[in-house]
Amino acid sequence: MLDHGGHLAGLNDRQRAAASHGTEGAGPLLVIAGAGSGKTRTLAHRVAHLLAGGADPGRILLMSFSRMAAQELTRRVERLLAGSDRAWPAGALCWSGTFHATGARLLRENAGRLGIDPDFVIHDREDSADLMNLARHGLGLSSTEKRFPAKGTCLAIYSRCVNAGSPLPDVLADRFAWCLPWEDELKRLFGAYVAAKQAQNVLDYDDLLLAWAQAMEDESFARWAGAQWDHVLIDEYQDTNRLQAQILMALKPDGRGLTVVGDDAQAIYGFRAATVRNILDFPKAFEPPATVIALDRNYRSTGPILAAANAVIGQARERFAKELWTDRAGGTRPQLVTLPDGRDQARHVAGRILAAREAGLRLKDQAVLFRTSSHSAELEIELTRRHVPFVKFGGLKFLSAAHVKDLLSVLRLRQNPRDRVSGFRMLQLVPGIGPGTAARVLDALEAAPSPAEALRRLAPPPRAAADWPALVELLTAPAGWPDLIGAARAWYAPHLDRLHEDAESRRADLEQLERIAAGYPDCARFLTDLTLDPPEATSAEAGVPLRDDDYLILSTIHSAKGQEWRSVFVLNAVDGCIPSDLGTGSEAEIEEERRLLYVAMTRAKDSLALGVPLKFHVTQQARFGDRHLYARRTRFIPDSILSQFEQVYWQDPPGPDGPADGTEAPRLDLRRRMRDMWA
Repeated sequence: MLDHGGHLAGLNDRQRAAASHGTEGAGPLLVIAGAGSGKTRTLAHRVAHLLAGGADPGRILLMSFSRMAAQELTRRVERLLAGSDRAWPAGALCWSGTFHATGARLLRENAGRLGIDPDFVIHDREDSADLMNLARHGLGLSSTEKRFPAKGTCLAIYSRCVNAGSPLPDVLADRFAWCLPWEDELKRLFGAYVAAKQAQNVLDYDDLLLAWAQAMEDESFARWAGAQWDHVLIDEYQDTNRLQAQILMALKPDGRGLTVVGDDAQAIYGFRAATVRNILDFPKAFEPPATVIALDRNYRSTGPILAAANAVIGQARERFAKELWTDRAGGTRPQLVTLPDGRDQARHVAGRILAAREAGLRLKDQAVLFRTSSHSAELEIELTRRHVPFVKFGGLKFLSAAHVKDLLSVLRLRQNPRDRVSGFRMLQLVPGIGPGTAARVLDALEAAPSPAEALRRLAPPPRAAADWPALVELLTAPAGWPDLIGAARAWYAPHLDRLHEDAESRRADLEQLERIAAGYPDCARFLTDLTLDPPEATSAEAGVPLRDDDYLILSTIHSAKGQEWRSVFVLNAVDGCIPSDLGTGSEAEIEEERRLLYVAMTRAKDSLALGVPLKFHVTQQARFGDRHLYARRTRFIPDSILSQFEQVYWQDPPGPDGPADGTEAPRLDLRRRMRDMWA
């Protein structure tokens, strides 16, 4: 067995208390892990401690909010166990993943007892919006006299109802007030959308939680499911929604064996229906209340950075009391840099980044963070002008690229011939097949007992006769895995060349997709994992530089959560941006915006600066063209905490276009001249 003391070595007192909290029958534990406090390390040591105490790794459920985070946690546990005298096979922690991936696995493995078809296909957000649109057209809601919500808005309303557990009228009144007159029509639409999913054997992203939660409402199933695991450990608990909390409470109603880790000060996903109330109310959900251990020692940032961040979050109306501290002596106060406007902010940021690089700080060790992706536009132009390479996070995802969605539609239709969204997309890749023809083909497949046989018997559409045999062959001929994706890519190759001028760069994406697929045991697992945890990159964006190259990081604050850099600059620390003018409708929204600034500030290790442009441009109301607003410093840095910051006033230094002889511009008294006009 692993030495009980050895695997806890190196932890501080509070980390050790959290890691060693009981084994068999331990009561519920809440670990409040402040930014940079060693959260993942503590959780990994806790799992190792449970295994050292004799826990069965197959009866431990680990859930986080990204597959990467779950994999990193598992790797850390395996490294800790490497010194054990017991052989721990690879993959021993077989229940480790995201909430949605765990839900998908449970539903597929228990489909028979839950009354669903195990061969279901999972739609991503874009496919779900397309299916919503088909239901919308089917009900005649796209031809109303007054503007009916678009497909994306309809899906957002539906998703909010599901994840927040809120009735449609409440969701409309709270977040979509302009849609209130359409309440009855939306209710009909959502019913039609659910019926379409069931008819096509499709689950959307939200269904993976909804179906799991509904199954857990049956007490006997909940008891059976909860008995599968002795220990349930949840990372980033502050980011859970009501459905996820409902699932956990049904799995472990008495809290025994339940550990949740998170930080209420970093709860920033309310727009996804996450609620900070889950973590705030966790201790009193059990009797006796859960044990609460706060990790408040920060290993990341300097003292002045922490003091400023503590001052910002200290104004929060409700939170678990903790004051982050560090042994890192020295360092300078974060800067509040006041600038004339957004263009000057871009020039200043580019200049200080290059200056830091000349002083020995790699570009990769620097990051620029912003509230919304569009806020970096002026900076991107300036960086490009100065030939500074950068990578931006928070933009287009891999699965949103048209060529990737095309190829995946082939695989999805092959797996599930009744998937109309994938069918519409794939069939219309063929020249001569439009929406009407595609609909007729899909109607025939849906009505037939054997879709493959029906497709072989269908007469080819006259305008697509030449390409029809290859399509039928691809969709009906026996093919193993991963040979199927190779066949699909070969079929798609001429269409890729015909549809895209930059086909060569897109072809590289598809080759990479095929290499990824080779690592999966079957098509269903590949499509599920790719939908639930898609890669970030796409050739539609500026490509990531070579591995040995240096490049700057640009990121939305949401995408930066969990990351750290030696130097951080936060753009637009002004009201209207942080907080966003769209995030001040309620006290809860304002508090989330405060936490967002706190998250941005606590990404910095050595140096932190926040830009305060006095004027910035907005483009939300395009019909009026670009316009500018005068701004004031963010309300989250009031005068009472200004002493925690160094205030800097920046002006663009003289450029190279002044007089060649170096003479200065003449000094004028314009105020006197203006008075003299009326003398």
